[in-house]
Amino acid sequence: MQLGINLGYWGAGMDADNLAVAKEADKLGYAVCWAAEAYGSDAATVLSWVAASTERIDIGSAIFQIPARQPAMTAMTAATLDSLSGGRFRLGLGVSGPQVSEGWYGVKFDKPLARTREYVEIVRKAMTRERLSHEGEHWTLPLPGGPGKPLKLTVHPQREHIPLYIAAIGPKNLEQTGEIADGALLIFPAAEHLEETAVKHLRAGRAKAGKTMEGFDIVPTLPLAVGEDSQVDALADMFRPYTALYVGGMGSRKQNFYNQLAGRMGYEKEAAEIQDKYLAGDKDGAAAAVPKQLIDSTTLLGSVDRIAERMQAYAAAGVTTLTLAPAGFTLEERLTALRAGTDALERAGLA
Repeated sequence: MQLGINLGYWGAGMDADNLAVAKEADKLGYAVCWAAEAYGSDAATVLSWVAASTERIDIGSAIFQIPARQPAMTAMTAATLDSLSGGRFRLGLGVSGPQVSEGWYGVKFDKPLARTREYVEIVRKAMTRERLSHEGEHWTLPLPGGPGKPLKLTVHPQREHIPLYIAAIGPKNLEQTGEIADGALLIFPAAEHLEETAVKHLRAGRAKAGKTMEGFDIVPTLPLAVGEDSQVDALADMFRPYTALYVGGMGSRKQNFYNQLAGRMGYEKEAAEIQDKYLAGDKDGAAAAVPKQLIDSTTLLGSVDRIAERMQAYAAAGVTTLTLAPAGFTLEERLTALRAGTDALERAGLA
């Protein structure tokens, strides 16, 4: 099992620290550094900056938002980043959510599965540098009856095949991801529930495409906080606002994929309470309502030995790249957590 890091969203006041974390992860042998985007910093610019400041670590978009870019533009960006980084780019895609898609990008959030499938088809075709033509429900290239003609990408990616990942939560999305992608980006993954909530659906998709799980990258992201085992409750409290935001406030009451995931892990009643309080404006109450076990099972907390034990559980559940989001109030605390990640991997016998 490999390790990755996730820098999250840029512009939160820790930008210089984030670059230092990425450079240290590069030195420590982490496999990939992911950057995210929502409606603030874009991931492509961040990744180009990280790539210019590192030597070996892969850079990955987690995610490029599908409503933000035409598929041909995504192919251009992926090819450019792969070329500039010397073949170190991984393309992660996701549909985002209805509030961002419709409120920020003005793109209707409908038929996300069909849109994703078509988008991936166009991106892959463009990156092979064949002349691009496509007739689908969501895109037609070139537009009929006009001056457009099939074009081909002029940039040569470093590699013939750039790994493509999809951020997936729901069962149908996970199955399609297994069918059409090279890897899955997961969030709020509990090792003990991973087979039921994710892996079995990915496996079904791979089988649908006539493939096995061999070579498919399962990539969950987990916040990491290091301390004594006696401090686990206090460490878990650090992530209460984070968990409450996703379970309670991401999307709408009817369309919150993270809330639904918490329900599938056995926290349906608690997830409803968190959402009720969050949407009512009681963010502190929502954070207080998050069960400690939900946080503990979807993060890595405590001593190196405790974290190593949890890593073994994720490896046994099928995880191939464990992405860490090292937490801390200072840069040194984040770097300490980063180093603890590699120590725990070695102690778990997974390095």
